[in-house]
Formats: sequence, structure tokens, C-alpha cells
Amino acid sequence: MTTPEPTGTAPIWRAKVLTLFTAMFPGPLGQSLAGKALEKGLWGLDVIDIRSHATDKHRTVDDTPFGGGPGMVMRPDVVAAAIAEATADLPPDLRADVPKIYFSPRGKKIDQVMVRRLAKAPAVVLICGRYEGLDERVIEAEQLEEVSLGDFVLSGGELPALTLIDSVVRLLPGVMGNAGAHEDDSFEHGLLEHPLYTQPRSWNGHDVPEVLTSGDHGKIAAWRKAQAEAVTKERRPDLWQAYREAMNKDGKKTEN
Repeated sequence: MTTPEPTGTAPIWRAKVLTLFTAMFPGPLGQSLAGKALEKGLWGLDVIDIRSHATDKHRTVDDTPFGGGPGMVMRPDVVAAAIAEATADLPPDLRADVPKIYFSPRGKKIDQVMVRRLAKAPAVVLICGRYEGLDERVIEAEQLEEVSLGDFVLSGGELPALTLIDSVVRLLPGVMGNAGAHEDDSFEHGLLEHPLYTQPRSWNGHDVPEVLTSGDHGKIAAWRKAQAEAVTKERRPDLWQAYREAMNKDGKKTEN
């Protein structure tokens, strides 16, 4: 499956997904914000069937691990051929700028810094592993960047790929109605997001904080920052420590 490049426009960001289960894409990405943006041609999706690059009559993509052990390992020759297909249509001068990501429990955890970096790339190649994983030689030869959704194990890389694509797409130009809507999201400034409130002002005996209805934008901004700092300190001490260190480095003090 490939979405065409719009004619007469600048190249769009493309996700090139290598998978054994092509029917999983676009999946939920075809709905809501990402789906509308895909229809408008604000980003592109190329789904490549890894099995199509198998060379034997049984279309074998895996084999038993050398040294013994349970499970099967995806073959380096098959996966490398799929990667070659994914990058074949990229201009030679851009190929070095295209991240090639392999989803693995031993990889670096996906965070907003990574998402912003990938959104600035012309495209991204996403390898969805299965079985016990990929042969190490293709990881090294293709200089794959191993990333993880978290400290748990899934059946394959398809769900992390869908998650990563969604997080990137919302940052692309023209995707969100309000271009600055993501600026207050959790992690954008090293903090979790502040509490949110809407109508009705009073609900089940709980009122909206008065400062939010005061009309004083300065006080509202200060309240939101203080709340974001408080919730980050309570729930994510790791983020809070990193935030404090960054603020102190910039010459701004934070409370302990």
C-alpha cells in the first residue's frame, strides 16, 4: 500500500513501514486527525510486505537461531531487501537523513524529543519485527536505531509503529487546526500537562479554580505552570529532576 505524493507541492513526510501484517495499516491511523491529514495528502504512508522479499517457494522470512534457543529469528537478507525497497525512491542526497527504526524491547524509549526529531526528517523507515527479533547483522549493517514503547514485550512492532506515526503526524504543518495546540502538551517543555477544565463551572460539588475564570492571562499562565510543575514533581520524579537541571543550566531557579 502506498499513498501517492501530491503533484505540484513540496515533498511530504512519509512513513515507510516494513511488516509481515500489512492489513494492520493504516488501521487506527485512518481515523480522526491522522486519517484526515492522510486524505489531504499532508503525510504519506508506504506499507511494504517483508514476506514479498523472501526468495524460496515457501516465502520463508525466519529461521532457527544459531547457538540454539527458543523461537525463530528474522533473516537478515530478507529484511535488508525490504529496507532497500523502502529507500529506493528516496533522492540519494536524502537517504542519509532518513532514520531507520527497529522496534525492540532493548531500544531507547520513545519520547517527545525523539518525536520532534523524526518530524523534521523527510521520511522514516519503520521495521516491525516479529518472532524473537532480527538477525544482529542487519541491525548493524543498516545502522538501525532500536527504540521501544516501554518496558514490556509485545508480539511485534506494528503497534509501536502506529503509535510513533501518530505522535509525529500531529506535529506536521497543517495537521492540527491550531498550529500551536501542541505547545502545552505533556513533555513539550519537560513537564507534564497542567489540569484541564471546561463547562459546567460547577459539577458534582466541584468548582473550576477561580483563577481560570478571572480573565487575567498572566495569572492563568503562572497557575498553569505551577500546576504542571507540581504534577510532574509528584508523578514523574525523573522528568522533574531533568527539568530542574535544565532550568538551573539556563540560569532559572526552580523549587526543590
